[in-house]
Amino acid sequence: MRARSIGTATAAALAVVAARDLLQKKHALLRNFPLVGHARYLLETIGPELRQYIVTSNEEERPFSRDQRTWIYASAKEENNYFGFGTDVDVEHVQGRAYVKQRTFARSLPESHGRPDLPAAVPSAKVLGGPRGRAKAFRPDSVVNISAMSFGSLSGAAVTALNKGAALAGTMHNTGEGGLSPYHRNGADLVLQIGTAYFGCRNEDGSFHLGKLKEVVAGAPVRAIEIKLSQGAKPGLGGMLPGAKVTPEIAAIRGIPEGKDCASPSRHTAFGDVDSMLDFVELIATETGVPVGIKSAVGEMDFWRELATLMARGDRGVDFVTVDGGEGGTGAAPLTFTDSVSLPFRMGFSRVYGTFAEQGLTDDLTFIGSGKLGLPDNAAVAFALGADMVNVGREAMLSIGCIQSQKCHTDKCPTGVATQNAWLARGLDPESKATRAAVYLRTLRKELTKISAAVGVAHPGLITATDIEILNGDYDARTLASVYGYKDGWGELGPRLADEITALLAAEPHTAPDTLKA
Repeated sequence: MRARSIGTATAAALAVVAARDLLQKKHALLRNFPLVGHARYLLETIGPELRQYIVTSNEEERPFSRDQRTWIYASAKEENNYFGFGTDVDVEHVQGRAYVKQRTFARSLPESHGRPDLPAAVPSAKVLGGPRGRAKAFRPDSVVNISAMSFGSLSGAAVTALNKGAALAGTMHNTGEGGLSPYHRNGADLVLQIGTAYFGCRNEDGSFHLGKLKEVVAGAPVRAIEIKLSQGAKPGLGGMLPGAKVTPEIAAIRGIPEGKDCASPSRHTAFGDVDSMLDFVELIATETGVPVGIKSAVGEMDFWRELATLMARGDRGVDFVTVDGGEGGTGAAPLTFTDSVSLPFRMGFSRVYGTFAEQGLTDDLTFIGSGKLGLPDNAAVAFALGADMVNVGREAMLSIGCIQSQKCHTDKCPTGVATQNAWLARGLDPESKATRAAVYLRTLRKELTKISAAVGVAHPGLITATDIEILNGDYDARTLASVYGYKDGWGELGPRLADEITALLAAEPHTAPDTLKA
């Protein structure tokens, strides 16, 4: 009797759904195929999961393949991150793949190379702000740091985990343009990002406020300031934070009205050309004492040529340049921008580096790369092209639990990483995830030292554009220098810097800055 009642109720419910499908006019599929048509929407909803776990091969999926995600997850958990039986890559036929050329013999390498019992300290080869004499110039302890991801885009729990992980691993943490939140104050050194909306350092009308910026810098461990001009995933496009997401906490941090839509301008209002931008940079550097740089995706090159020309005069300049590739990530952006605006990292970075190299300025500023560089092979290519440090974003998110569900823009991230939903965010434990982030960052540094040792050099920054080749199937291979038009010496540290970092690594490996034990 009970089963019959359940069956009757179920049939009635299905009849109601079928009737609604037949009468509605919004979806032709449901109107033509009542009930059955819902299966299509279900499959579409779980499509990413089906492709991720069932359909695609280990090397096929984007943005990160199954093998890449597996390596990050295993590294973060201190599990076996080796792979057996051989490569999944079709090395005989694949085009555009980068391969490192190992050396049979090498000069003396630091004691820490290949030693799991020693800390993986890999400091920057350059002193940030040193060439321009900034009052608070310093040598970053790590060539790997956490990229700009704002609180608001990420949950407070996720930012806390990343910041604590950065502190444990001795890396810097970029705040993102959303302002410096309480979640950024968990021990890590910070790079404070200033975006077009000047969150945290703005007047009520949205214009820049120097006094507020100085207060923020004085009240937190801010080691450098990054002026964001654009980012790879949505260059030339201002962000939008819907009013429903502008909680009292976010409103206070960003200095904006609570509950109202917050649209970031597409461009800065504090300056309008390269000349006034350099004045702005020098003003901030003078008032705060910290190194100041810019972050940008790469499109037209007139901007970069003018910047290098003005910097060649020697009186003004940025301390670092962060080049973001078009393959970089974001919480939300129009498909056209993620797919078709700004150059990919390798092409964009090489053009920017070459512009400064023509002016003889490459030893005088730090180059930072971002855009899928949290994988050892991609990072090695960046260093070979001339990067001094790399920033990792989505890879750091994966290390604290992101599963690449690609729901960042919906506020329904199932792992609590990219959401402001309190229920979803509570699932992310900052303490345990902080350890995973730290282990991942440390492991990436160790992998870079292994690659450096294979090439026969002491530091990733000593890998050159002739040490890596781009293969075009099984019939052609060209060095990075040849592919990207590098002249002799481009992508390499000057002799003084090369000798300095080699001596530094060889000096006292046991006392290198790294608080995690192997």
